Amino acid sequence: MQVSEDVFSKVQIALVDALGVDEGEVTPDATMVGDLGAESIDFLDIVFKLEKSFGIKIATEDLFPKDILTESSYVQDGKVTAPGVAELKLRMPWADLSKFEMNPRVQDFGDLLTVSDLCRYVVSKIA
Repeated sequence: MQVSEDVFSKVQIALVDALGVDEGEVTPDATMVGDLGAESIDFLDIVFKLEKSFGIKIATEDLFPKDILTESSYVQDGKVTAPGVAELKLRMPWADLSKFEMNPRVQDFGDLLTVSDLCRYVVSKIA
């Protein structure tokens, strides 16, 4: 899925504004939580800014399918099972889950989303 410079630029502006980070920190590979320091409350602001900037509606479940991470049939011993990872891939086709798939610890899921993933999600919504 190709991400235009315009989409990246608008996402970058939203993240700089919502998180108070420098523009240079918002790179395609930067993780939302680990690198940019986003917390759950920040995602509400980010979603609002992206909805306004792109004229789209974003369901929180699209970005964070918590039901999979808490459903006993998808989680065992703190890790997402193979069927759980498969369900995540179905619901989040725009996200690169390859790193998470190698060690699918539930506690690491929050640090999965990158700026590129967010851009691809926006592209999927405006397409």
